[in-house]
Amino acid sequence: MSNSPLAVYTRLSPNRTRPRNHAIDTITIHCYVGQVTAESAGAWFAKETTRASCNYVVDKDGRIGLIVDESNMSWCSSSSSNDHRAVTIEVASDMVHPYAVTDKAYHALIELCADICKRNGILKLLWQGDKSLVGQVDRQNLTVHRWFANKACPGDHLYSRMGDIAKQVNAKLEGDTMNGEEIYKELTAYTASLPLPEWAKKELEEAVAMGITDGTDPMGLIPRYQAAIMAKRAVQKG
Repeated sequence: MSNSPLAVYTRLSPNRTRPRNHAIDTITIHCYVGQVTAESAGAWFAKETTRASCNYVVDKDGRIGLIVDESNMSWCSSSSSNDHRAVTIEVASDMVHPYAVTDKAYHALIELCADICKRNGILKLLWQGDKSLVGQVDRQNLTVHRWFANKACPGDHLYSRMGDIAKQVNAKLEGDTMNGEEIYKELTAYTASLPLPEWAKKELEEAVAMGITDGTDPMGLIPRYQAAIMAKRAVQKG
């Protein structure tokens, strides 16, 4: 299980359970309550007396810190069952309601969530704002701390934007997905850019002379129907 390459700082916390006992299928977003740096947040979570941690922290400047390896469970959501299945993210925020985060932190959060989804096979981030759907990841796989404890976390600023976070993350996930036609075009362009091997030149000339192929685009991909036609012509010529 890998960690995010977006993390620019690492300070692993002793406050974790290893390994996690559930595959990652959920993301839980928190507010840190303080416009902290990754280093200052890391120092806080590094204290055993803190008795808390997270997998990642996003600081006020949008820098991402790794606090607990994704292979391990952080102590973050007041719910071990949630933390075992979730990657938890603390985002630096104001210290008063609505606990707003900076634009840099918000944009970094979206990038981090998209990366977590890609690496862990989460095809789509789902949000309905419904506590009763916790654990039903085919309907909702984005959770918040306030559902598991009497807390305001992640603050109204982030809570009101959960739908937007899911929407932006999903746009990034969909943008990285190609359909069959797009894949074919990419492969065709790549193979067409390759030089024809010397050993193949004579074979191609003979195939053209025999009428099996016209010799155009020798390094391009061909669909199955074209391959069938060429095979049929070769049998007929033989």
